[in-house]
Amino acid sequence: MHFLAALWLPILLSAVIVFIASSIMHMVLPYHKSDYRQLPDEDKVLPSLRAAGLQKGLYIFPYCTHKEMNSPAAQEKYKLGPVGMLIVFPSGPPAMPKFLGMWFAYCLIIGVFVAYITTHAHPLVVAHGEPFWAVFRVASASAFLAYGLANLSNGIWKGQPWGNVSKEVVDGLVYALLTAGTFGWLWPRG
Repeated sequence: MHFLAALWLPILLSAVIVFIASSIMHMVLPYHKSDYRQLPDEDKVLPSLRAAGLQKGLYIFPYCTHKEMNSPAAQEKYKLGPVGMLIVFPSGPPAMPKFLGMWFAYCLIIGVFVAYITTHAHPLVVAHGEPFWAVFRVASASAFLAYGLANLSNGIWKGQPWGNVSKEVVDGLVYALLTAGTFGWLWPRG
């Protein structure tokens, strides 16, 4: 845990920088505006979903167990469609302060792991006083694993459109480079 005492500043500052960058990327820049679409006939669909009594959670449709998946009835439901997943949040306005707080905590956790990996990657590569680029190389790779490549599973398993996944991976690359730059800049010298 010695690395936490030595690297608390780059951990904290990288989380702040990524938090600010992500806010700019999602609220100011236009390329995320097309990430979500409105349900067709939303005014008819929402009352049906309310009447179904949906609670907070992740739903898959058509639903079947692994055992039933190859049954003729399940196969017919799949053919007829639609096939998808539905995430239901609690009713009420989005809890943005909660989401933003959890995002910042996530950024801090990534910073802690980047510090751990960078410190322990190889003592000769990232020892105290090493040049910026030696630290940057290890920190950027470890941060990209968390911020960027972790998003690929959303396209694979959750059916998220690959265009959205690609934007998240690019965002993750930006976050990783900002994190690595912060670590390289504030790495303890001598």
